[in-house]
Amino acid sequence: MEPLYNRDTITELIPQRHPMIEVDAFCGIDTEGVAHTRLEVRADNLLCEDGRLSVEGLTEHMAQSAAARAGYLAVQRGEEVHLGFIGAVSTLTVGRLPLEGEVLDTAVEVLEQVMNIALIAVRSCVGEEEVASCRMKIYTEE
Repeated sequence: MEPLYNRDTITELIPQRHPMIEVDAFCGIDTEGVAHTRLEVRADNLLCEDGRLSVEGLTEHMAQSAAARAGYLAVQRGEEVHLGFIGAVSTLTVGRLPLEGEVLDTAVEVLEQVMNIALIAVRSCVGEEEVASCRMKIYTEE
């Protein structure tokens, strides 16, 4: 999928600002309802250590990917983008830490939504290789 929002416009979807931006592109929501984002791992990324994105960086990227999905839907409805918070992270699996120069492609699937709390499944890949996955509960302010 081609990006609908890129590094220059991603802040229209997420409340985070530099240097805490961990999503470079929002590529849309596919026919299955899964949202897709990207992040190029860069040396100047605040959450990179020794040429790799840290576990904290991966986790924040996953959460911001969910925020980009929620922000995109809000923008589509003509609404304001709201703050979101990680309520819980479970089943976090990290196969390896992405290297500087690699691009993470991340998929966010909403498994359950109750009012302003969502249970999501997130999967981050470099090419065809899954490097991390988790489930998160995300609370969004209204």
